Amino acid sequence: MKHAHISKWLIGAALLAVTPAVVAKPKAIVVFYADDLGYGDTSVYGQAKVPTPNLERLAHDGCRFCDAHAATPICTPSRYSLLTGRYAFRRPDTRILDGDAKLILPVEGSGEANVTLPVLMKRAGYRTAAIGKWHLGLGAGEEPIDWNGEITPSPREVGFDHSFVMAATADRVPCVFIRNGRVVDLDPADPIEVSYDNVETKWEGELTAHTNPELLKAWGRPSDRQHDKTIIDGISRIGHMRGGAAACWKDQDLADRITAEAERFIRESAGQPIFLYFATNDIHVPRDPNPRFKGKSGLGIRGDATVQMDDCLGRVRAALAAAGYDDTLFIFTSDNGPRVSDGYEDGAHDAWANDNPAAPFRGGKYTVLEGGTRIPMIVAWPGHVKPGTTNNALISQTDFARSLAKIAGVDVPDGACGDSQELSYVLLGASDAGRDSLVEQPAWGPWGYRKGAWKLINSKEPQLYFLDDDPGERHNLAAERPEKLRELQRDLRAARGL
Repeated sequence: MKHAHISKWLIGAALLAVTPAVVAKPKAIVVFYADDLGYGDTSVYGQAKVPTPNLERLAHDGCRFCDAHAATPICTPSRYSLLTGRYAFRRPDTRILDGDAKLILPVEGSGEANVTLPVLMKRAGYRTAAIGKWHLGLGAGEEPIDWNGEITPSPREVGFDHSFVMAATADRVPCVFIRNGRVVDLDPADPIEVSYDNVETKWEGELTAHTNPELLKAWGRPSDRQHDKTIIDGISRIGHMRGGAAACWKDQDLADRITAEAERFIRESAGQPIFLYFATNDIHVPRDPNPRFKGKSGLGIRGDATVQMDDCLGRVRAALAAAGYDDTLFIFTSDNGPRVSDGYEDGAHDAWANDNPAAPFRGGKYTVLEGGTRIPMIVAWPGHVKPGTTNNALISQTDFARSLAKIAGVDVPDGACGDSQELSYVLLGASDAGRDSLVEQPAWGPWGYRKGAWKLINSKEPQLYFLDDDPGERHNLAAERPEKLRELQRDLRAARGL
């Protein structure tokens, strides 16, 4: 084992030594961030029942990663880590946020130790945009968010020149788009109010799953008490909302709306270097894909939502080509592992009864089993990433900050992006000598820790796995390898600062 590790390090060092430095930064850098998409959810990673031709073309053009990880198995903390280069547990209030939560990202100018990825990209000369799902909070938190005026701080204050975002998730209110700090299409005569009070109805006349179940779409019926509040577009949501009728999105148009905004940003930025953070809602609940995607997969509405996501990917790449961005560094990945059923009776549980969206791994969203954080990742950059390749390096989305800064030719200030490793040579597929270790922060419950192929789940009865032989984490070696167990427990405590 020890000799294998040393050999891997020497090979990686040799590759790095001969890998030519990036001499010209890309015209465009795009991070396409899917939601709740598992390792085994697409045809590129072996799911034959869900066609994803645009993702297949991306993999043909670039490098498919096999041991890439989100920082956590849940959405908000993973997004925080990607955009800050810091583990989410460094900030204690980084959790799954409600739609009216305060901004948790550091604002631009609050100190060099707080520099975000979009700020680094701005310093490198890129015009920056965040489009799609946000879920990182808005406003300063001193007062409730006023949805009827200018919302600040917003993505603009953390480094994005342009933004068109959902405040949180599609299953949370408010169900509106916010462009550059203002709700889109808001009628001033119909002001928005939002509440997350845990009551069945907040206001007289509120339409909820309790008061008007006949208004629910067949796939909009809640399966738990969290998702049974205000009905918007035939789907009950988490939280209460009234007003803003003209501004509310239609779920079947949601993917088209954010993709059209990305196409517009790309078209209007032609000739300028751009950094685009494009975060889809697909395939997060509620799943209500456009009718043109219904029945396009063999795995029900969840598979159809994946086909819709793939269409968005193709449209974004086509817009880049049309605008002259032939030199684009394109990264496709997901914020955490899969969740088949998550709050709605949409038929996904039955449709996926015989298929594992995290295959060949076990677990998924919310867990620190490999299926919770090991996610699909494909990187393409013409002339820099060898087409049609695969890479087995251990790499985290937390590493994007320093790696992209290196590629863009901008320095990361001292103290910033403290958990990010500069792995640009790995990100570009030039080496498989990635991280030595990785913390897997849980949604709740025990923590996970990777050290090479060794995996610790630090539960009350600790679990130890050797993933090269046991990718499904079925054979607990804790009793057989107590010295390795103690080593990883010690390293996990040190990584967490305990």
